[in-house]
Order: sequence, then C-alpha cells, then structure tokens
Amino acid sequence: MDAQNSAKVNTRKRRKEAPGPNGATEEDGITSKMPRCAVGLRQPAPFSDEIEVDFNKPYVRVTMEEASRGTPCERPVRVYADGIFDLFHSGHARALMQAKNLFPNTYLIVGVCSDELTHNFKGFTVMNESERYDAVQHCRYVDEVVRNAPWTLTPEFLAEHRIDFVAHDDIPYSSAGSDDVYKHIKEAGMFAPTQRTEGISTSDIITRIVRDYDVYARRNLQRGYTAKELNVSFINEKKYHLQERVDKVKKKVKDVEEKSKEFVQKVEEKSIDLIQKWEEKSREFIGNFLEMFGPEGALKHMLKEGKGRMLQAISPKQSPSSSPTRERSPSPSFRWPFSGKTSPSSSPANFSRHKAAAYDISEDEED
Repeated sequence: MDAQNSAKVNTRKRRKEAPGPNGATEEDGITSKMPRCAVGLRQPAPFSDEIEVDFNKPYVRVTMEEASRGTPCERPVRVYADGIFDLFHSGHARALMQAKNLFPNTYLIVGVCSDELTHNFKGFTVMNESERYDAVQHCRYVDEVVRNAPWTLTPEFLAEHRIDFVAHDDIPYSSAGSDDVYKHIKEAGMFAPTQRTEGISTSDIITRIVRDYDVYARRNLQRGYTAKELNVSFINEKKYHLQERVDKVKKKVKDVEEKSKEFVQKVEEKSIDLIQKWEEKSREFIGNFLEMFGPEGALKHMLKEGKGRMLQAISPKQSPSSSPTRERSPSPSFRWPFSGKTSPSSSPANFSRHKAAAYDISEDEED
C-alpha cells in the first residue's frame, strides 16, 4: 500500500472552538478553515513494516523554509513524533494534531516504544504495547505508525524512514544518561517544537486513580469483578460492600426527603391557590349581598314598589259627591207599656234622634 498515492486532498470546514484541552488555540497556528491532506480517515493508520518503500529512489530532505512554503502533494514533508502514549488522552491527540499541522503538506509518522524499552527507561505502563499501538493507529492525525520505536533516534533510523523533521515539545527530555535525548536533532536543524497541554498527562490520570482508589474498587466490585482480580483483601472487600449498602440507604433517605419537599411544596402551592380563590369568591359574595340588601340595594326599591301597589289596591280614591246619601225614615212614636203617657225622651222624635246618632256612630266605625 502506497500511503503517498492514497493521499487525498480534502477541504474541511472547521468550526473554531474556544481554547480548551481539545480545541485549537491561536498558539497552535491553525486557521479556522484550511485545506487538509487526509490519509486513513476511514481506516486505521498502517504500520511502517506493512508499507513497501522503494529505497532505490533517492530521498533528499527539505529545508524548513521549503516545508513552510509548501511542497507538492506527491512530496509531503515527513514529520516524525514519538512517545509512550500510555492511556492515550487528549494531550497526546493535541500534540499529534500540532505535528500534523506544522506544514501545509505533512505526512505524520508516529513511533511507539515497546513495553521492554519503556519499562527499562521509564517505568511500568498501564496499557501494554499492543493496546498503545492500536490507540495511536486510530488517531485521525496519524498517517503511519512505527512499532518498537527506538528510545534515541539514530541517523540510520532517520534515513530508513526518510524523516525530514522531528516534532516534540521543547522541554529538555532527560533519559538514558542524557540531559536531552533530542539534543542532536536540534543541533541538526531537524527539530520542530510543539506545545504541551497543561492539566492533563498520563501521570495525572494515574494520580487520580490512586487518589480515588476506594471509589473505583467499590465500583468494580459492584460491576462483578472479584476481590482477587482487584487485589483487594478480604477485610477491604467486606468494608467496601458495607459502604455500598450505607450509600444505598443514604440515597434512599435523600430521595424520600426530596419527594417530601416536593409534596410539601405542591401542598403549599395548592393551599395558596385555594386561599386566593376563597378571597375572590368572598369579595364577590359580599358585593352581591350589598347590592341586594344594602341601604340603596335592589330589595329596598322592590319593597317600596310593592308597598305602593298594595296601598293602591286596598284603598282606591272616591269623590265626595258620588257618595250615596242615606235617607232617614221617621220612626213611629214610642210608648211605654202599661202607660198611656209618652216620655219626652221616649217620644218618637227623640227616639229617631237617638237612632240616627247611633247609626252615625256605627257608620263612622265602619269607615
């Protein structure tokens, strides 16, 4: 497989993100929109020992000026970056992104050191070499991966892989009895510096795991790992199980408290609504009562109208001339029994007068 012939020019519209661990910054020198030579975006990057190289063709290194100006697509600038890449994280990815974008047309080769070499010079790794190779293979900026990369770069290695520049952060890397393993690369003018991502590294991740060991041990025990697999003692295993039960009880109590608070809040809201509705209804009732029974209410006017109609129905008006006159007939003379004399007071005239007076009195009473 010829990686150079398989290179495709792909114009991507990149959204400029805010500075962050995974976003490009102004220090990276990457514009928001730029043409990219993308290789292996659909498949993992190939290993160097799987690529056939024609060593009969002479290879002439390009200068920094030529590389910065831009080279033809069929002659990309071959940049090499190496490392351990244990627990591959965003800091690794950003370093490789910077290396890929050092020049307009870059072919990025990444070397990954083996377990034996790493354990001898740096220390024990979390991931084995196969896992680290695979992680680097699937980084989108990588075009080729070198397995079992050397700790110190020799001229023979640089010539074998036809490397133009070596990318790494500018901080001196002391190891293998040297103050800086990239010193001879810098002196040869083949060094291209990149920037480290602060706040994240493999050592930082391991420190977090060690610091929160109990939390992760409890989590993995809960997920089905055995105490033997986690190297946890019998006492610690029982302690973690007890802590897990206590946490579950605390969580249940917390859930009950939250539900109780929600219930009380709902009751308060409903009570407030009921009070407001009651106040509105009471105001409405009082207003209606005053309109009906108040001093100038509708009931008073209704009583006045009813009283007037009753008075008109009971006592209708009559003119004095139309009232009938009563004719008084003369009464016969009155005589006392057993006597031939008539009493003056009992004379017919007097009797008539008394009768008329009595009649008048009764008429007045009827009226």
